[in-house]
Amino acid sequence: MTLPAPRRLTPEDAPATLALIRAEFAFMDGRIDPPSSMHRLSGATILDQNEAGEVWVIGNPPCACIFLTPQADSLYLGKLAVAASARGTGLARRLIALAETRAQSLGLPALELSVRVELTENHAAFRALGFVETARTAHKGYARPTSVTFRRPV
Repeated sequence: MTLPAPRRLTPEDAPATLALIRAEFAFMDGRIDPPSSMHRLSGATILDQNEAGEVWVIGNPPCACIFLTPQADSLYLGKLAVAASARGTGLARRLIALAETRAQSLGLPALELSVRVELTENHAAFRALGFVETARTAHKGYARPTSVTFRRPV
C-alpha cells in the first residue's frame, strides 16, 4: 500500500486525528502516572495546535500524525501516533524526517520530545532513531521523574 506524503491537518481531519490518538495512546491508561494529556484533547484543541504550531497527518482518514511546536532552541515533537494497522511501514520515520525538515526551515538546531518514564519500549525506539536522553522531569505535584526528554540535532 502506497500512502500519500504527510500533509498539514485540515479542519475535516480533526475528528479522525483525535480518534487515532485516543486509540493508539489507550494502552497507556493505567500504565503511566499521571494520565496522558491525550485525555484533554478535543477536535478544537487539535485545531488550536495546528494554529499555534503544526499538525501533520498521513492518509485520509489519517493513519499517522505528529504535532510540531517551535521552541527557543528546538522543534518539539508531540502526539506521534501511527495506527496499529499501519505500523511497520515507516510512517513514524517519515513524520520524524518531516519534523527535521521543518526544524531546518525554521532555523532550529534540534528535535526534542518527551516520553513517559514507564514507556521503556518508546525510549528504545527513539534511541534507535538517533535521539539521546537529555533530562528527566516531573509533572507538577510529583516528586519523582515522570518524563524523559530526548533530543536529536538536525
